[in-house]
Amino acid sequence: MRTGVWLIGARGSVAVTSMIGALAIRSGLTAPTGCVLESPALRDLVRPGIADLVFGGHDVTSVPLEKKAAELAGAGVVPAALATAVRQELTAVERHLRPLPAAATQAGTARAIGADLDGFRNANDLDHVVVINVSTTEPAPPPHPAHAALGPLRAALAEPGTVLPPSALAAYAALSAGCPYVDFTPSTGARLPALDELARERRLPYAGNDGKTGETLVKSVLAPMFAQRNLKVRTWSGINLLGGGDGANLTRPGANAAKTASKQRVLAETLGYAPQGETRIDYLEDLGDFKTAWDLVTFEGFLGTGMRMEFTWHGCDSALAAPLILDLARLTAAARRAGRHGPLPELAFFFKDPLGDVPHGLAEQWHTLHTFVTTLPAGTTP
Repeated sequence: MRTGVWLIGARGSVAVTSMIGALAIRSGLTAPTGCVLESPALRDLVRPGIADLVFGGHDVTSVPLEKKAAELAGAGVVPAALATAVRQELTAVERHLRPLPAAATQAGTARAIGADLDGFRNANDLDHVVVINVSTTEPAPPPHPAHAALGPLRAALAEPGTVLPPSALAAYAALSAGCPYVDFTPSTGARLPALDELARERRLPYAGNDGKTGETLVKSVLAPMFAQRNLKVRTWSGINLLGGGDGANLTRPGANAAKTASKQRVLAETLGYAPQGETRIDYLEDLGDFKTAWDLVTFEGFLGTGMRMEFTWHGCDSALAAPLILDLARLTAAARRAGRHGPLPELAFFFKDPLGDVPHGLAEQWHTLHTFVTTLPAGTTP
């Protein structure tokens, strides 16, 4: 049941942390802490397992995995001993990484991406390949008429010019090559009608968007508490400080707007109204791959009594995201084997801005995920 995990942004912090973690877990060097499918309630219910995952991917940079691992160890993201212990295995993964193709048309680029995916699948004798986008956040694209239906999209992609943003082009290429697609960013990904049509045509699942690893994770626990206790939230404001490449990318207004919009959805969806306040994301280079969020919530209780709460979240973004990448690869591959196609709203537990009309409270999302996992027909091949 060998399964390929093809990472868009394969030389980035999240991707390399995922690889180091999977390789170390496979060798018995560390525990799968943070992997949801390794929690007591779900352990041994999903195949492939972590040991069955084989890594490859695309990136626009060429920094060697060994060097990136050393940088992550130096920054305190991964233990230095683990980075050293899996050095040889990372060198083997290096053979499966490719520069991101660029052709005269987006159709040509998609074919080149598909050729890389086919080569990876064949060279490693893989049952399936799951493509996961862990690259930088994109601005929301302007509307394009070709986005609405698959036929016009295919015709438009064959002409010079930009029709799809990079994440959506990756989704198009993955689905065209017979690979499920997961977007761990707030970028467009497969969230276009034409790409949903393609997924259903090829009978493939897709999932997303924007991994839930920090402040929004806490919101998805606290917001239902206020709603269930019938306490009126008057304001909810948050300031997020982060460094690293992700933080630097979010200094771009378009990317920042896409990210903050993704983070805000949970409140309105859970409370039934949007409280006053906003979420800010600021770049602080010195934080490196760590992030700090500070939130202020004011709320109204019985007889109009005004109250407040504050919380601070300080975490390592890559270490929080990496185990979820392993979970999502396994779940999406299992869904593919079970014959699921189209969006996977059951995976909302992992995302800030999940697909479909789904609950946003973490407890409800956990129940949905648990039901999904326990009803997957293990070993089924469509």
